[in-house]
Amino acid sequence: MATETLTLGKALNTGLRRALENDPKVVIMGEDVGKLGGVFRITDGLQKDFGDQRVIDTPLAESGIIGTAVGLAIRGFRPVCEIQFDGFVYPAYDQIVSQVAKMHYRSQGKVRIPMVIRIPFGGGIGAVEHHSESPEAYFAHTAGLKVVSCANPQDAYVMIQQAIASDDPIVFLEPKRRYWEKGPVDLDAPIVDAYPLHAARVARPGTDATVLAYGPMVRTALDAATAAAEDGRELEVIDLRTISPLDLTAAYESVRRTGRCVVVHEAPGNLGLGSEIAARITEECFYSLESPVLRVTGFDTPYPAARVEEEYLPDLDRVLDAVDRTFGW
Repeated sequence: MATETLTLGKALNTGLRRALENDPKVVIMGEDVGKLGGVFRITDGLQKDFGDQRVIDTPLAESGIIGTAVGLAIRGFRPVCEIQFDGFVYPAYDQIVSQVAKMHYRSQGKVRIPMVIRIPFGGGIGAVEHHSESPEAYFAHTAGLKVVSCANPQDAYVMIQQAIASDDPIVFLEPKRRYWEKGPVDLDAPIVDAYPLHAARVARPGTDATVLAYGPMVRTALDAATAAAEDGRELEVIDLRTISPLDLTAAYESVRRTGRCVVVHEAPGNLGLGSEIAARITEECFYSLESPVLRVTGFDTPYPAARVEEEYLPDLDRVLDAVDRTFGW
C-alpha cells in the first residue's frame, strides 16, 4: 500500500491527476486552472503534464464555463469545472439548475451529463466579499443534482475520482479553509467498492450524543468531541459526506443509541440543511430522542466582513453549548 501524508488540497490534485491519467475523456476547465494552477493551486502542474487541451484556462464567465461543459458532456467527455470561489457560482446558477440538473430527465434518460462542478466553499480564510459563502442548500434542493463534500485528505482523493467517474452531474464542495490540513492518504484505495460516494461515515464513535456535520465543520465537531471527552462525555461524530442524496442511516442508528443529536453547518440556519436533517431524524427516531434535535449554524445574515467572521462561524464552544442544552431538557 502506498500511503502518504498529504494536505487536502494536494490530495485533490493527486485525485484529479489520477482521473486524467485513467480516462482521456476527462477535461478540466476554469479560470486560471492551467498555467497558474488555480487560486488555491489545486490544479497545479496538470496543464504542464496533460496539455492545454485537457486543462483549459477559460474566460472569466461562469455561465459560459458550465454551458460549454454541458455540450462536452453530451458529446461523451467528462468535464470537471472549477468555480474559483463559492460566491462566483451564481452567474452559472441558471445553467446548473436549468440544463445540468434537468437534461437527463428531459431526454427520458437518453442523455447523461457526467460532469463535476468543483466549488471551494465556506469561510475561515479572511477573504473579501463574495469569497466566503455556503450555497449548498440551493443545489441540494434541485432535483437532478448530486451534492457532496469532502472533509479530509483521504476522502478528497477518493471522492473526486468517484465523482468524475459518475454518470450523474455532481456539485463537489471543497472546504477551502481545510485545504492545508494534512492527513494520511492511501493512494491504492479502491475507488468503487470500499469508499461509497453517497454514504456517511462515523468519524468518531461515542455513546452520549450524536453530532452531525459535513465539509469544514467535521473538524470542528471532532475538536468539540475531544474537548467533551475531557469532561467524561463521549460524542459520536458523523461526517455526512453526501448532502444530496442525504445518507442518514448511520445517523439514525447513532441517535437511537445516544438519544441526542446536534447538527452543525456553516450556512445560515433558516431553511438550511440542518432543518431537513433535524426533521428526518425527528420522524425516524422520535421515540428514541431524549431532547429536541438542535442546530448550530451560521447566522441569518449575509456573510460578514473578514474581521468578524469568527463571530459568525460555528465554533467549538457553540457546538459544546448545544450538546449541553440537549442534556438540560
